[in-house]
Amino acid sequence: MTAAAPSRDGPRVNEDIRSAQVRLIDAEGEMQGVMSARDAMLRAAAVGLDLLEISPNADPPVVKILDYGKFKYESQKKKNEAKKKQKVVEIKEVKVRPNIDENDYQVKLRAMNSFIDEGDKVKVTLRFRGREMAHQDIGIKVLERIRGDMDEKTKVEQMPRMENRQMIMVLSPR
Repeated sequence: MTAAAPSRDGPRVNEDIRSAQVRLIDAEGEMQGVMSARDAMLRAAAVGLDLLEISPNADPPVVKILDYGKFKYESQKKKNEAKKKQKVVEIKEVKVRPNIDENDYQVKLRAMNSFIDEGDKVKVTLRFRGREMAHQDIGIKVLERIRGDMDEKTKVEQMPRMENRQMIMVLSPR
């Protein structure tokens, strides 16, 4: 059983560069011009660094003399930094009832405002029980009121719709 060559991801380095002619940039960032890939590799070896293919789709490909280990380290560091900065948007759920009391309504509204301020989406679930199903208009009025009160901070991502015995609306930050 023969082992397959490991698949490489990322730019080509040194002997992996297949092109006959390359455009070389030296270690100081100076353009050296078009030359054979072999000459470029010899120049890189002379200064004790690697030859890295920067833009393989150019004609001829652009290569640069640099320390590959340091390049890999820097790119990994950039990736980790970008990962740290990205925010995962969560969907927070707030459950209300058609005949919600004013104080309860205000508490739920404050919770929704804090979720929106944190950059999360809010799923408002209005649950009907028993005979309340016959008065869905009351539920719609409650959701319209929420939408009106949250209007300056949010946009409606999903309009109110019925799912079994509950009406659902999704709000997202502007």
